Formats: sequence, C-alpha cells, structure tokens
Amino acid sequence: MRLANYYRSLLQRLPALSVNADQVRVLHSAADFKSRLLALIATAKTRICLVALYLQDDDAGREILTALHDAKQANPALDVRLYVDFHRAQRGLIGHKGQGGNHCMYQEFAERYKHPIAIYGVPVKGRELLGVLHLKGFVFDDTLLYSGASINDIYLHQNGRYRFDRYHEITDASLADTMLGYVDRLFAHNPAVPALNRADIPTARQLRQSIRQFRQQLRRGQYQFDDKSRQSGEVAVTPLAGLGKRGNKLNKAIRLLVRSTQQRLFICTPYFNLPKSLARDIRAQLKKGREITLVIGDKTANDFYIPPDQPFRTIGGLPYLYEANLRRFARANQTFIYKGRLNIMLWHHDHNSYHLKGLFVDDDLAMITGNNLNPRAWGLDLENGLLLQDPEHKLRLVFEEEKANILQHCRRLTHFTEIEQLSDYPEPVQRLLKRVQRTQANVLLKRLL
Repeated sequence: MRLANYYRSLLQRLPALSVNADQVRVLHSAADFKSRLLALIATAKTRICLVALYLQDDDAGREILTALHDAKQANPALDVRLYVDFHRAQRGLIGHKGQGGNHCMYQEFAERYKHPIAIYGVPVKGRELLGVLHLKGFVFDDTLLYSGASINDIYLHQNGRYRFDRYHEITDASLADTMLGYVDRLFAHNPAVPALNRADIPTARQLRQSIRQFRQQLRRGQYQFDDKSRQSGEVAVTPLAGLGKRGNKLNKAIRLLVRSTQQRLFICTPYFNLPKSLARDIRAQLKKGREITLVIGDKTANDFYIPPDQPFRTIGGLPYLYEANLRRFARANQTFIYKGRLNIMLWHHDHNSYHLKGLFVDDDLAMITGNNLNPRAWGLDLENGLLLQDPEHKLRLVFEEEKANILQHCRRLTHFTEIEQLSDYPEPVQRLLKRVQRTQANVLLKRLL
C-alpha cells in the first residue's frame, strides 16, 4: 500500500485544471453521442474544432459534415475546423478496392458552399502503417465532447449497427482553451498539415522533410495551461498527449494509475495486445491482491471480424490473433480467475462491435482516452487522454453508472478453455495463423497492431 500511495503522490503533483464536477457528463450510447454532437454543432456561437482519426464518406459522415457547413453558412464568423489523419483520409476502407478517399467528399462540399469550413490532414508519420493521428476531442465554444469514436455510420449508430465506445462531455472554458491551444500551436499553419478540401493536396513524399520536423514537434508537444488548485466540489483534470516510447507522458500516467491501485482496477481495451510494461504492472497488482477487471470485446465484436459464411480476407485474421493473446494471458493467470481477483469480461451484443478504452482506479481516479493500450498506441500513434482525480468522490456515481452500462452485455470468463484455440478456427484462419507463426511475423505484428 505504501508504494501505491507513492505513485498517487506522483499523480497529485501533475499540473491540473480544476473543473466543477457538475459539469462532467457521461453519455451511454452511440445514438446519444450522435444526437449530442449535432446539438452542439447547431448551438455553437464562436468555435468548433473536431479532431478525429477520420470523418467517413457515408450517411453519418455526410450528415455531420453537412451540419458543420450549415452552421458556417448561418454564422460565417464561426471558426469551424476539422483535423483528421492525412493518410487515412486519402484511402478507402480496408478490403474495399476501388473506393476513393474521404478527401473527395471534402472537396465536393467545399465547392458546394459559399463559406467552406477548414479541413486539414495531419501526417504523424510518413506512412500510415508507422503511426496515425489518434488524438481525440471535439470543442464547441467552452464544451469538450471526448470519445474514442471517429465519425461514420457504425460509430454513430446509423443504419442499424453501432460500435460501442465511451462518451464524455465536460463544460469548462479553461479545458476547452487548453485542448484547442494544443491544436493551434502544433497543427495550425504548419507546412506539414495541408488542407484536404482543396484539389492540390501534396503527397507524403513532397511533405517528407516537413513531416520529419513535425514529428519532432509532436514528440515534444504537450498541453499548456495554468495549474489551478482544486476547490471543494471540483475535480482535477490533467490533459496529456504522447507520441513514441521515450518521454511519453500519457504512457507514464497510465502506468502510474495502474500502480497506484489500492483495491480495484477496471480497464477497457478493444484489442487485447498489452504492452509488456503494462502487462507486468497488471500482473504485479494481481500478486498484491488487487481486484482487476478487464473488459474486452469478444472476437465477433471486433472491427475486423468476418463471419465464417463470408469470403475471408487477410485483415479478418486480426480478431483471432487478439483472442490468442487473451487465451495465453488467461491461462497464465487462471489462479487469479479462480480466486476472483481477475475478472475477464467479454463484451458481445448482437452484430455490434466494441471500441472502449480507458481505466478506473478505486473510486477516485480515472483515465478518459482513445489509447488502445497496445504497442501501437504505446509507441507509434499520436495519442491523448484526460486524467481525472476525484478525492471527494463527486463523480463516483457517474462512473459507477458508466461501468454498469459497459458491463451490461458482458459475460465473465471462468476458465481459459472457454476461449477458442487454433484448432477451433475456420480453415482460412488456421492457415493464416500457422503461416504467421512459422515466419515469426507475429513478433512484428504485435508491435504494429
């Protein structure tokens, strides 16, 4: 317990904004997220800034993009900006050959409206495989709407299916200014961050030198704000960003959170492929007698899952790779499952998918983040998160309700043999995984996935 208190003291020393607990709200569904997103767009008076991996050319994407343009036409002085990943915006969906990139839609909208909005592509690395913009956060005047979700049909529960995520709304002028200030300093007017709603988009090769310099800026960049002492009824909120393994403040804060656990730790991750350091921290907490709950999507709730009755593509092997990781982890920690210290909760709901990330520690600490808690997030992608410290337990009920909502469609794993193994998989999956193991490609894949 002494070590846990020490790690908590390190968290308490982090600079923080003081936010009224009453201004922290949790939404519980993709449909609610979409409704709130549209409402905030319609009522914004001075500024809108959306940062996401992508805004897709589909029904929901076009609806949101239309709402943004309509808001701009109604109030031309409104500062409306959208930042998405540079590479992701210029390709189609994986496995959909011949599909154009989302930038085509952005250019179409720009030609249609008298007052176009600003849409930019952020190239974290020279190639998408080596790192993407995974930063999250939508600012509307003084309100921050934060989710791990991007913008498309399934994330916004359009056309009958949804991808479950976490959704948080915090109204605080200083926090909104801080989130937008990071974007203004690092993205705005940067030669590496071109407009995507114009026809003359430079290639990654043309931007190579600018991207290299930009990457160094991102590694050093951090949220800037005045540290404010917390008053009664307020929560300490620390925005954090991180890129790369070295000096990554977000990664360090996540590890401190895990190691500061005194009783209970609750972790959500969609792709079970924990960084080695984080896996060690979790194992150490289990040995200390802490209760740990891991909420993970069933393989059928994975973004890339392909039902056996549909044509198989290589990308469809990913859910099985993640499940194999989970089976090994559960087998190695079966004793803790028996003792009730380790609760592995598998999420499954009809044909929907699971995309939750984040941590809850005891009743007073939480991390809201889009970080997948995997090696890719740990070392390649640009990530961010909000550390919440709530010593007065003002958000306890709010977060208990959120956890109950998350667990609504979960089942607890009682033995590792409940998870399928290689011999249970469809033939195309077996062939793929055997080839991966034979070539030892799984070592590389674990770093990239």
